[in-house]
Amino acid sequence: MLTRRRLLKLAAALPVPFFPRLRVLAAPLQNKVKITDIRAMSVRNAGANCLIRVDTDAGLCGYGEAGINGAMARARIETLKPLLMGKDPLAIELHFHNLSTTMHAYMAHIPTVSGIDIALWDLAGKILGQPVYQLMGGPFRTEILMYSHGLGLNMLDKNSCREWAARVRSAPEGFTAFKNSIDPVLGVPAARYAGTLDRSQLRHVAQAYANVREAVGDEIDIAVHCHNELDTLSAINVAKAVEPMNPLFIEDPLNVPYSEGWMALRRATRVPLLTGEKLELVRGFKPFLDNQAVDIIHPDLAFAGGLTGTRKIADYAALTRTPVALHNVGSLVLTYANAHFGAATQNFYRSESALGRPTRDVEEMAASNPPVVRNSRLRVPDTPGLGVDLNPDYLKAHLSKGEEYW
Repeated sequence: MLTRRRLLKLAAALPVPFFPRLRVLAAPLQNKVKITDIRAMSVRNAGANCLIRVDTDAGLCGYGEAGINGAMARARIETLKPLLMGKDPLAIELHFHNLSTTMHAYMAHIPTVSGIDIALWDLAGKILGQPVYQLMGGPFRTEILMYSHGLGLNMLDKNSCREWAARVRSAPEGFTAFKNSIDPVLGVPAARYAGTLDRSQLRHVAQAYANVREAVGDEIDIAVHCHNELDTLSAINVAKAVEPMNPLFIEDPLNVPYSEGWMALRRATRVPLLTGEKLELVRGFKPFLDNQAVDIIHPDLAFAGGLTGTRKIADYAALTRTPVALHNVGSLVLTYANAHFGAATQNFYRSESALGRPTRDVEEMAASNPPVVRNSRLRVPDTPGLGVDLNPDYLKAHLSKGEEYW
């Protein structure tokens, strides 16, 4: 006899869908819509990313963003089309599994998979008439906290720092946190290995960040923005040099993959450490989280696995109460994807932003519903999908060299 207790035990043994709300809402429309095409297109002012578009026979399309250029994404997409063409776009978990676990003849290219995954979520929201954050189980919040970049100043010049501080205080976005790049202070190219820093370079680092702190006071947070260029000794010495300034965090001081150098740095400093913009899936973050090597992880939705893969990362991070910030120097699509992820994820911390720059490139990409930051917060779109309404005139005028409009 099947008792209630026995039924509950059987139910507990069944696999739980990762996004149960999506599964329930999608059930009546299962296999009613089919994927008909997948496209990629590069535009300027989106970092090194490209836009992804997934089309369907229902006349609806979804937009995503991949951490790779258009030509490379198109080549990868051709190898993935057999897994997606004619398939139900609402089967997001199944598609993510199939796309992210391919091994032959080529290993899965996670940045391309990321862009497709984001586009499928946008499409699911449009098909089901729901904002993405609702399908992902949110909202934990209706606005997400943002941070920006310390651009247009010479940190070794106190006057330049004071002028920059006056500009950011008067800006309508009201950003309360900025990350300022260390490379100009060191005199080294960004994102390349630097030699071991000498005492003169370290004095410059200490002076530069002290100047910024003096200019902005205590009400604005300043982070130290590295690009994985330092060796372990230099990273330890940089942390010592900036500690009196009380930085929000030091980002990516060491080489991208996990190593014992991260633990040496962790033991040597009290400054919060952040990394992750070039790590993929849970496997990339797992050693950092298992060893508590960093205080904050920093995945990029366009690189780490899209909304699906990054949510898995965030849930793993939640086991150790580790906050999740999001890297973003991309387009309007990635900005709104970050907003929905932040709304739907409990241990979300804050998102990087290219909003509020003088060129307003991200804002001008919107035909309607442009993003607006006030008091350092972005309101999460409440329309179906990601809430992205792309401006075709802007896209056509800002195509990367050699690209054709889709």
